[in-house]
Amino acid sequence: MVVPSSKVASVFRAGLFKDKVAVVTGGGTGIGKAITLELLYLGCKVMIASRKTERLEKSAVEMCKQIDKQGRGPAQLKHIQCNIRKEDQVKNLMSETLSAFGRIDFLVNNGGGQFPSPASNISLKGWNAVVETNLTGTFLCCREVYNQWMQEHGGVIVNIIADMWKGFPSMCHTGAARSAVDNLTKSLAIEWASDGVRVNSVAPGSSIFSETAAANYGDKNLFARNIPFVPAKRLGTTEEISGAVCFLFSPAASFISGESLKVDAGSSIYPSMTWEIPEHKKLPAYRWDEDDDSNGSQNTPKSKL
Repeated sequence: MVVPSSKVASVFRAGLFKDKVAVVTGGGTGIGKAITLELLYLGCKVMIASRKTERLEKSAVEMCKQIDKQGRGPAQLKHIQCNIRKEDQVKNLMSETLSAFGRIDFLVNNGGGQFPSPASNISLKGWNAVVETNLTGTFLCCREVYNQWMQEHGGVIVNIIADMWKGFPSMCHTGAARSAVDNLTKSLAIEWASDGVRVNSVAPGSSIFSETAAANYGDKNLFARNIPFVPAKRLGTTEEISGAVCFLFSPAASFISGESLKVDAGSSIYPSMTWEIPEHKKLPAYRWDEDDDSNGSQNTPKSKL
């Protein structure tokens, strides 16, 4: 199991996103929470959205305290209830963000959901629920942020997808939806390029551990069973997804659009029939609460970009 970090940090320089504004769907838990925390740490103003108001409010309070405790506050964080399957609620999410902060520079489409099931047992209702959330919800958020702000002012969109490159047995509904978002990303990157909008995706490997996902699936060993199929021979951290998202928002990624960045330690191209990777500890995790010289490894990030 990967223990959540007790503090927030970033490999990027302080103030990188000062005066920028981001919308993060599903920003109160798991990967979305890590992304929100790092954006706040870097000076960004953030609006987080989710269907469950009570959990969203609790998470917002916790994150503000974390940022303030580290001397990076006061955190400029707001939250709003939004079911991304509902067109009127998505429109309201963007308009409320503009009312609160006056602009939207970044959008993270992290909100989503799925459940394990053989394809033969998935009802039409279950199929539609997953596709409407993971695909239609992402489309609605992209369309509305574009129509309400980015068409005239530019911006950057990052869609969180999944490790569906070899199919997605036991969750074919989300595999189909996330694959469609990969294509949507490419289409929007071309259509909106002349308006100064970049669109990319980040694909977390199935070995990225979050307590929220573990609780949702009800199987504490689910993630650990992936380790033999991960070239790094460990689980990934939500911070490693957050860092990838912040990179794509940064000026360093100004020439990157229409791409899906896999953050999976090479899992999507492994195992190989001709090469077996032995157990090792040569690719340590990036964690916010570790010192720069942790593990004594050259792979541990030490510089501020």
